[in-house]
Amino acid sequence: MKIGLTQGDVNGIGYEVMMKALQGMEEFDDLCFIIYGSPKAAAYHRKTLNIPQFSLNNINTPDEAHPHRINIITCGDDNIKVELGKSTESAGMAAYEALHAAVQDLSDGLIDAIVTAPINKKNIQNDNFHFPGHTEYLEQAAQATALMFLVAGNLRVGVVAGHVPIAQVASYITADKIVDKLRIMNQSLRTDFNIDGPRIAVLGLNPHAGDNGFLGSEEQDIIAPAIAAAQAEGICAMGPYPADGLFGSEALSRFDAVLAMYHDQGLAPFKALAFTSGVNFTAGLPIIRTSPDHGTAYDIAGMDKADCTSMREAIYLAIDVARNRKMNQELEANKMKTVVESHRERNA
Repeated sequence: MKIGLTQGDVNGIGYEVMMKALQGMEEFDDLCFIIYGSPKAAAYHRKTLNIPQFSLNNINTPDEAHPHRINIITCGDDNIKVELGKSTESAGMAAYEALHAAVQDLSDGLIDAIVTAPINKKNIQNDNFHFPGHTEYLEQAAQATALMFLVAGNLRVGVVAGHVPIAQVASYITADKIVDKLRIMNQSLRTDFNIDGPRIAVLGLNPHAGDNGFLGSEEQDIIAPAIAAAQAEGICAMGPYPADGLFGSEALSRFDAVLAMYHDQGLAPFKALAFTSGVNFTAGLPIIRTSPDHGTAYDIAGMDKADCTSMREAIYLAIDVARNRKMNQELEANKMKTVVESHRERNA
């Protein structure tokens, strides 16, 4: 199995958390890791962080990757200047070029999954990247609707409105969007996490889930009907629940996942509970992408202070999802084979 990693913003902590997380993983016989980025930028970070035992194998294509080395494919201009802690146009372009190359190889089936290091959402903007984040870029690349799914062990939180300004959230929330996200979440829980009959908690939009219409009508007019529609499709969705009450109670443990209405409603409590180990998984796409749940952390770049736990968990989750999807594909193929054979026997 080949796992690609994109360098992200070279002026942040991307290379630091990748190098720390990947140490020792080259020993796995069935795994192969490929960094998409700049060998010179990687060497700069390795020297700055004093990680002499970390070496990279330069290759041109995934087919050349060595299973017992950490491989790297040069993307764009390898003379990128590293300016730790600064947001620069050149760093944004380097992040985009690495992402574009990795997504292309992933779409072509040359690698099995990608793990993306943090980008600066402002400096990466260019003629080919005009999105608020990785999720939206990947949706266009895969021509499919995605779900931003934050994962830390048994804690899983998805959002209806991802990178949407707070002033636009209420108008963005519709019954159709909620049902679409519930379908994606339900399928992902089954296929990517091997959960049979997943239970999903749906949050309200307003404080106290609207207090029966006293603090807002979205729960009664939009969210509850969406939940009913999802239930009619066989999805075990319940709610709407007040966000503060659910995350602050033991009731959370009764669900396999939570669907929040907007970004900070779901991500703020998630990161409070699992900041160092959380993973951002882009569910709903035919391709597999995970990332650590933190940003570029310019303020500590190059200081050897970055915690690599989230990056390591992102790598592990990418591997798990790839294996689970393969296993489910094989099971479905075997079921189809059994059906065909039974049909032939009946008609023999």
